[in-house]
Amino acid sequence: MKKLSKTIYGLSAESYTDQQFLENEGKTVLANGWLFVGFVHELPKSGDAIPITVAAKPILLIKNDKKEILAFHNVCTHRCLKLVDKRKNVGKVIQCPYHLWTYNLDGKLKVAPHFGGTNKHKFNGFNYSDHGLKPIRIHIWHDWIFINLNGKAKKFEEYAKPLIKKLNNIDFKKVKNVATLDFGKVNANWKFLIENFIDPYHVQFVHKKTTKQPLKDHFTIVDGILVGCGVDLKEENKNTKTLSASARYLSLFPNFVIATYFPNQIGVYLNLPLSPGITSQKRVMYTSDGKTMSQEEINLKKNILWNVHKEDHEICERLQEGRSSPIAEQGGLLSPHWETSVQAFQKLVIASTMKGRKNVYRRK
Repeated sequence: MKKLSKTIYGLSAESYTDQQFLENEGKTVLANGWLFVGFVHELPKSGDAIPITVAAKPILLIKNDKKEILAFHNVCTHRCLKLVDKRKNVGKVIQCPYHLWTYNLDGKLKVAPHFGGTNKHKFNGFNYSDHGLKPIRIHIWHDWIFINLNGKAKKFEEYAKPLIKKLNNIDFKKVKNVATLDFGKVNANWKFLIENFIDPYHVQFVHKKTTKQPLKDHFTIVDGILVGCGVDLKEENKNTKTLSASARYLSLFPNFVIATYFPNQIGVYLNLPLSPGITSQKRVMYTSDGKTMSQEEINLKKNILWNVHKEDHEICERLQEGRSSPIAEQGGLLSPHWETSVQAFQKLVIASTMKGRKNVYRRK
């Protein structure tokens, strides 16, 4: 789309509130590319299983006997019952509680008891190999798990090239996770959480008590499917009670979010849409360059980040509530200077979802 000198409007209200729009995103935005869904370090042992939900779709992440992490649709191929309902170690097999159909950790069907009649577990025309769990294409990049739901995305290294290039100064062998902030459910559409993260315009207003990053030092970043913002401080503030450091806030479409802070800290956010108005969110803190942090330092940083995020959550939830107003049908305004990354993100959403849809993105 051409850059316009006229007023720029954002996505219409239905983009954030409509169930059908979310279902369409599940088939397009969230399915076409590489969707971020989890952390490697949360699956340390064979049999460790994490069920997740993406736009109402049940998905299972599991570590097999070869220490590989696999992804499957989290449903039994018999009657489509959700197999794993909570995070746990399943042992050597995945077993359906309904009729005890049993799969190994590679998703292969091993037992279908009495399926052909009493004590008739196998019969002509029924091949176990045809009825294993349905796999999902998966890619592991450092500590982060990505899936491609429709199996049609480019190879990850090509898809994520803008982000990989941006982070080429980080030695990921020296990156270590130190803490997790699990925020649970946030009452806002997943796109609001992404947009807020890459919007520098709000920082000095929303976070005036928790950060020291002046607006004048910020800039936006747009590089294909990589969007974000950054801040370069002339002098790093050593106030440990606020977030104050040169930083990059980057998002790889659709939902991978990473923040890098000078000199050696990283934060990665997992946002998974549960419904049009509910998103699950967690953040994992990392150190880089082999830096170690004391428990006191970790707790202090967690407290700062928790407060910053809660400020963001309040804003995003009020953005969600505001979309119930007829005023929001027009989409809200976007700054031609400070919200270019937000506009670029919204264009990426449009590019995936606009087939057959109208009035999703309005500009005047």
